[in-house]
Amino acid sequence: MATPQQELNPWPALWALVLGFFMILVDSTIVSVATPAIMSGLHADVNAVVWVTSAYLLAYAVPLLVTGRLGDRIGPKHLYLTGLTVFTLASLWCGLTGTIGQLIVARVFQGLGAAMMTPQTMAVITRTFPAHQRGQAMSLWGAVAGVATLVGPILGGVLVDGLGWEWIFFINVPVGVVGFVLAWRLVPTLETHAHRFDLLGVALSAVGMFLIVFGIQEGESYHWGTITGPISVWRLIIAGVVVVALFLWWQAKQRGEPLLPLGLFADRNFSLANVAITAIGFTITAMAFPLMLYAQLVKGLSPTRSALLLVPMAVLSGVLAPFVGRLTDRVHPRYVAGVGLLALPVSLVWLSLTMTPDVAIWRLLLPISLLGVANGFMWAPVGSTATRNLPMRQAGAGAGVYNTTRQVGAVLGSAAIAALMLSRLMAELPGGAGGRTGALSPGTHLPPALRDGFASAMAQSLLLPAAVSVIGLVAVLLFAAPGHLRRESPAVVEPATAG
Repeated sequence: MATPQQELNPWPALWALVLGFFMILVDSTIVSVATPAIMSGLHADVNAVVWVTSAYLLAYAVPLLVTGRLGDRIGPKHLYLTGLTVFTLASLWCGLTGTIGQLIVARVFQGLGAAMMTPQTMAVITRTFPAHQRGQAMSLWGAVAGVATLVGPILGGVLVDGLGWEWIFFINVPVGVVGFVLAWRLVPTLETHAHRFDLLGVALSAVGMFLIVFGIQEGESYHWGTITGPISVWRLIIAGVVVVALFLWWQAKQRGEPLLPLGLFADRNFSLANVAITAIGFTITAMAFPLMLYAQLVKGLSPTRSALLLVPMAVLSGVLAPFVGRLTDRVHPRYVAGVGLLALPVSLVWLSLTMTPDVAIWRLLLPISLLGVANGFMWAPVGSTATRNLPMRQAGAGAGVYNTTRQVGAVLGSAAIAALMLSRLMAELPGGAGGRTGALSPGTHLPPALRDGFASAMAQSLLLPAAVSVIGLVAVLLFAAPGHLRRESPAVVEPATAG
């Protein structure tokens, strides 16, 4: 017999949730294009303004495991609405700040609000959609995740050029109010589970994640050396790994209900999907930096015009998402996600080979369009495969783990691409000029003597995310057939279990 929540149409609730999800993902990337304007408006140096992004990423990544589990306990709707309120008020605070320090603190609260919201979107999908429809639902989630990471720089460039950097935050306020009203009215109040809350697990996971993410994010700022006194970047990272190992040991010891149910990883597809989304998070974050620097400093494009290079990718991702969602419910996910994760490294290598100083813009748009195909085919099947087999009472925990790995992948990608770009600039530019290019303003050309070397350094840097994306490809090719496909077509089981 159907339960009341199964009798309700879950689609309006999902549309309400992804509005807020879109907003927080846009805020992960929108600040990058506004960095010069923030430096000028708040009289901040580079080291200070870097924290505007770092503070958000840290506050977003660290609590995700906790907020996923908390959603199971108090209900995804209540936690989502609380997070949306915090995020919206913090956005208003960001736009009204008058100093760089206030802006950094406000961004921390933005990140905390985002961490409360993100796992609840996937948890609601898992708990309100039947297994055979979750692919279509995840196609909407995947389209939002893919398009939002591309829209951020475009929207940021338009707002900064037209209204000022404050408006990249002010625009969240009306969107947040509308999103709150829609979620309040449309998202059902789902059953909660009276779990014991593992306070030691919360502390260990938060401390371990903070140390690792801080060390990776800030390593390049300290040249991977000493931060202060006996504390070094590497000691912080090693300490973080040790604390995370203690956290896992503690979770394995728990007889009751641990914060991170390690039994989740007994599901083959859940484990493989987490590997895949880590690689995707790394790749999508890392690829944007060399491309935007090349467009602004080598091709001389403004922030808005350089961001507009990503329009074909965003359009194709959105157009393909409904088609991919239907395929995800009918076809083995290894084939659907495999198309996207094969197109991803191919497009990045193609783009790397194309990024020369004098190349025509239309030639850059061809591999960027293939990136749109990659985005359209990989987000939904990976996300739906991760959560499809999870028990309903562990939906929040699974969503928290999945989103944590995605965000950690993004932080790793940001840190690694920064180190690689600096290394390649020092190697490719004459006379150590790599250290001086940062002083040039976007929208201007590099001196002719530096353009070839700078373009080569950025093109070579793209090969790192291309290589990491291959790890994701291998993971999705190992997916097993979901249960609903095995029941409908026994023939599908044989290659899945054999592989």
